[in-house]
Amino acid sequence: MTIDDLLAAGAPPVVAILRGIRPDEALPVAEALVKAGVRIIEVPLNSPDPFTSIAAIQQAFGDTAAIGAGTVLDLAGVEALAATGATVMVTPNTAPALIARAVELGLEPMPGFVTPSEAFRAIDAGARRIKLFPAVALGPNYLKAIREVLPRHVAVWGVGGTGADNFGEWLAAGAEGIGVGGALYRPGDDAARVGAKADGLIAAWRAARASL
Repeated sequence: MTIDDLLAAGAPPVVAILRGIRPDEALPVAEALVKAGVRIIEVPLNSPDPFTSIAAIQQAFGDTAAIGAGTVLDLAGVEALAATGATVMVTPNTAPALIARAVELGLEPMPGFVTPSEAFRAIDAGARRIKLFPAVALGPNYLKAIREVLPRHVAVWGVGGTGADNFGEWLAAGAEGIGVGGALYRPGDDAARVGAKADGLIAAWRAARASL
């Protein structure tokens, strides 16, 4: 499943970032997220045995959700991610070689950027979605300003300090969506806790969307 398909079908523009999740926790937590309506799930590669978790989530939910890896830092990680059948590659930085290789392999890259120069390097390498990271350090007004110079076809996501309490601010500033990490999942959280947080996040999205 692709992000384009999910958003076109009305899925909330949320990436659930499961940093630190273990393979034995991956499927119950992913199931809770999908049940709540969160349909984009990222397992950062600095989690325990991340590709085992990614492959399992992809096999179980890849028909209804977009699954991927975060904190991808090298080409080996891109290749290993593609081998799982997942569809999304997230990086904390702008690495043109990784972005281009992801596109070649049919993955959707979502590279991190701060400056306009980084944003345009990512776009030139093939990215159609980029993430402002760390978003909380820059704020929605920064996104509004940088959005003015970016191509209209390029979507920006806010990641880092984003969650239910400021979802509406980021959407109003021009973000297509947000990535949510610690406000949604922390190592040790069980599926019920994550599901409850996801319910709150989806409620915040609906309220924000109604007010735009």
